[in-house]
This record gives sequence, structure tokens and C-alpha cells, in this order.
Amino acid sequence: MNDGPSRSRRPSRSFWWWAAIAGIVSAGAFLAVAELVALAVARDGSPILAVGSFVIDIVPQPFKEFAIATFGENDKPALLAGLGLAVVVAAAIAGVLQLLRPPLGVVTMVIAGTLSVAAIVTRAGATPLAFVPPVVGSVTGSILLLVLARRLRAWREADASASSTAPAPGVPADPADPAVPADPADRRPEPGLDRRVFFRIAAISAASALIVGVGARVATATTSSIAAIRRALKLPAPRSTVVIPAGAELDIPGISPLVTPNADFYRVDTALVVPSVDPAAWRLTIDGMVDRRIELGFDDLVNMGLDEYAVTLTCVSNEVGGELLGNAIWLGVPVREVLRLASPTTEADMVLSRSVDGFTASTPLESLTDDGLDAILAVGMNGEPLPLEHGFPVRMVVPGLYGYVSATKWLTELKVTRFDADEAYWTPRGYSAKAPIKLSSRIDTPRIVTAVTAGPTTIAGVAWAQPVGIEQVEVRVDDGAWQQATLATPISGDTWVQWFLEWEATAGNHYLTVRATDKNGTLQTEALAPIAPDGSTGWQRLLIRVS
Repeated sequence: MNDGPSRSRRPSRSFWWWAAIAGIVSAGAFLAVAELVALAVARDGSPILAVGSFVIDIVPQPFKEFAIATFGENDKPALLAGLGLAVVVAAAIAGVLQLLRPPLGVVTMVIAGTLSVAAIVTRAGATPLAFVPPVVGSVTGSILLLVLARRLRAWREADASASSTAPAPGVPADPADPAVPADPADRRPEPGLDRRVFFRIAAISAASALIVGVGARVATATTSSIAAIRRALKLPAPRSTVVIPAGAELDIPGISPLVTPNADFYRVDTALVVPSVDPAAWRLTIDGMVDRRIELGFDDLVNMGLDEYAVTLTCVSNEVGGELLGNAIWLGVPVREVLRLASPTTEADMVLSRSVDGFTASTPLESLTDDGLDAILAVGMNGEPLPLEHGFPVRMVVPGLYGYVSATKWLTELKVTRFDADEAYWTPRGYSAKAPIKLSSRIDTPRIVTAVTAGPTTIAGVAWAQPVGIEQVEVRVDDGAWQQATLATPISGDTWVQWFLEWEATAGNHYLTVRATDKNGTLQTEALAPIAPDGSTGWQRLLIRVS
């Protein structure tokens, strides 16, 4: 018997809205149950997070650039919000389909579960039971959608029946009419009964899904002991420390601090949720084109001896004058000492570093083995263990290379290989396999959004040219002559340097332009270039309003 409506009894549009709500409630139950099961058997089995990570992996380069330019470090919350909206729309459509053309709504729910399973099991490091949460969740959501849709059809049929048998207004029902049952027990259920049953099931299911889903997600975040482990971790004292020279930090309001606080340090990576890695279980494998395959634990690495290093990190997505860079004091072990344990072969020219979330970076082997370059495996940042979102327990830090080819967080593997044999995560997505950081400079103050009062004004900012160092910074007001700024004392060539210029500001609108020259005599190029494939270029030019 056909469970669906006939063409002559197509439901009114009002029932479509209730069907859409049924689909949304069912999808909520799907996700809530999946989160609960993931909490119990496989924390990497969350469908929404797996699909979100899959979207991050396949997003084309222009969309990635747009997301970072538009949302900055909030690109992941924006992605989750977009996915949530997509789920709501798809669920509403599934509900309407189940009402109009059963079982298409349930089929849609099963397809969503299948896609979730595919996104989960194809992720790097997926656990054996990771497929279970989306399977259980899709079964639950499908059953609930089936029940709600049937109740909705019963409600519609009861309304239609009541309308067709009801006497005209003011005319009493005729007991002799065969359409009127003589025995009250034979009467059809009152039309409002099915409506109340539908509402009751939908309301209970929605409330349960909200409580279970949010509770499971919060429990997943709070029951993890990694944050507590990090807080309790005591790193050994460094064998050597970074000495900040006198005059390295300028006391100028609005200028970037010499050392960027951890809470303000930029974050750009592919991890939709910060990985939780227990230092006690952490392992680093060094293999590939090596004489000996090496595996190190966290204590093995730390016991090699820790030193401090001041290094500025820069994201390739940083536009001219952008804020996707920061300077920190890192604590770690030189990568060259770790690689020396494995003894790379002479044919190798690249190290493919891998994160626990599957991200990979291609770093020139020479950048990691050069005795004059402080490429490190960092375990500390600004006097404390690495923050979770910055790679705890171990990450790479390599001066002079953009982060996407060097600064792998949550590090788990170093594969010694060749550029012609392996590709890293961003290379097939339109970025260069090698990406030295480009000489650049930035104006921190005054800002375009703040009016300047006429009179003595300080123009200040930072400049960087790793690992060579900055020789001079020049500023031009409107189309006037270039004026040499005063440089602070740099920590080293691996860090940015602060600079300032005193300016007698006059009323009106003015353009401020900055450029830098490195210690090799190379002038920062004026030519504008986008961030892809290997970093933006150009001089920053700001319009300033003076009143």
C-alpha cells in the first residue's frame, strides 16, 4: 500500500513547513546521537567536523584566500556556521521529500550518513571505529524522520476526513446518515490527536537532540585531559636563553610589541578542531631516505637539551601590511640534531613533515641541516609549553620560510625525501613547493581608521628580512622625498625589527608609504603580487586623515 499522498490530495503548503521542521529535528537527532557515540567509541567520528575538514581539504585556492582575507583567524567558525546552515537547508528539503515522495527523505538522510562515513574514514589517522558514529546517527535520524512523516500524513488525512464529513454550518448531523458511525467506538480519531502526537514527538526529539548533542560536544572538549596535562607540564630550563639587547623595543603607542603574546599570535592551519595530543603518547618518526629509521618520544626529544630561539613566523596568506605574522621566543631542539640521528642520504633534498591531522609541509633539507640556520622542533613558546592551538606538544619553527612549507604543528613524522617524489598539502592546491619569506615592512601607527591631530606625529612599525636582517627603513609622505626611519636594535636577522619616524603632520589627507632594504642591499620590491603562489609583494601605502 502506498504510504504517500495521492496527486489529488497533495498536502497544503502549511504541511510543507511542518515537514521541513521534521527534517531539521531528524537531522539534529542524527548529529546528536553521532556526537554521543563518538564520545563513547571514537572521538574522531564527529560527522560535522569530518565533513568540515573535508571541505577545508578540497576548497580551491581562491576560496581559501577569500576566507582568510574576509574572516582572518575566524575562518573556521565561519566554515562551521556555513556548514550548519547547509545542514539545516538540506534537512528541511529531506523532510519535505519524505512527505511528498517517500522514501526520498530517508534516502537523503542515508546518503548524508554515507558521505560522513567517507569523509571520516579517508582522514589521516582515522581510528578503526570512526565509522560507527555517523552510521548510528544516520539510522537514528532516518527512523525519526520516518515516524514524524507518517504522523504528519496521519494529521493531514484526519484533517481532510474531518473536512469532508463535517455538516454544513448550522446543520446538525443526521444519525441515519451512513457516513456517521452509530457506535462512538467506531468514530475516527479526532483530527487534533495526530497533530498533538506529531508535536509531542518533534518537541521531545528536538529537546533531546539539543541536550545530547551539546552535552556530548562539551564533554568531548572538557573530558580531554590534554589541557590539564599541558598546564602541569614542567619543561627543563634552557641551556641558553635569548638576550634582548638594549634598545630592541620601542615605547611607542600602537606599535607591535617586540614579542607577540601567545594569546595574540596569529593562527592559520587546516585543523577544524585543535588536535589533542598527549605528550606521553606522542611519537616522532624519522624515515624515508635515511640510513636508520628513528622513533622518538617526547622525553627523548626534551632530553636532547633545550635552547631558546627568537624567530618571527609569517603566513603566506599575509597581504602587504597584513597581520598574519608574529614574533616569539621559542624553546626547542635543532632539527639538524634530530635528523643527524637518522642520517639522511645524499640524494635527498626535502623533508616532508606531517601533522597528526594529516597536514604536510615540504621543507628544503638544507634549511633544516644548515648549522647557521636555527630550524627547531619547538616545545615551548614565550616561557611556557606550546599552547594547544599552536602545536602542543611539538611543532616545527624554521626561520625564513613561510609557515605552509615549514611550521608544521602537532608534528608526528619527518619523511626525508625529494621534491620530485613527494608533494605537500598546499602544493597541488596552487602554491609553490618552496617559499622563502619575502622582504617586507609594515606601518603599525598611525592607522587608517583613526584621525591624527595636526602637529608632531610618530610613524612606526616593523620590518623583516629573514634570515638576513634589515639594514634600513624609509617612509614617504604623499609624493615627497623618502625619509630614513630610525631602527630599533634587532634581536637577530631571524626576527622583525621595530622602526619609527617623527613627522610634522599637517591638516588634510596624506598617503604614507613604507619600504625596507635588507643587509644584502636588496630593496623591497614595489611590484604588487598576490599571496599565491609564494607570498605577496609591494609597498604598503596608507591614507591618513589629519585634523
